[in-house]
Amino acid sequence: MKPISTSNAPAAIGPYSQAVDSGAGLVFLSGQLPIDPATGAFPEGGIQAQTRQSLRNVQAILAAEGLSMANVVKTTVFLADMGDFAAMNEVYAEFFAEPFPARSAVAVKSVPKGALVEIECIAAK
Repeated sequence: MKPISTSNAPAAIGPYSQAVDSGAGLVFLSGQLPIDPATGAFPEGGIQAQTRQSLRNVQAILAAEGLSMANVVKTTVFLADMGDFAAMNEVYAEFFAEPFPARSAVAVKSVPKGALVEIECIAAK
């Protein structure tokens, strides 16, 4: 198992890696909060801005391993409010092309740091 890290995405805020290469052709990304790595803050603009930032963070981590969104095979989207699903989905569609990765989207009681969304994924090398 090899950790993957980049300063182009927020640093881990606990005892975990931004991502790990399993050594078996899969890269597992930890959930990405919508933290702008340049400012350390959430972007203004609600769920769409936060979804966009979370996915930009995913892109940055993938790029550190020479991968892109086209390598993503599975995502999990954690929403603080399922009422935000349609707006999140609009932005999500900007980042992926067919064939789309498999996805789960769930509402949770809360997302760390009061975020509206957190997105994790698995990518194939």
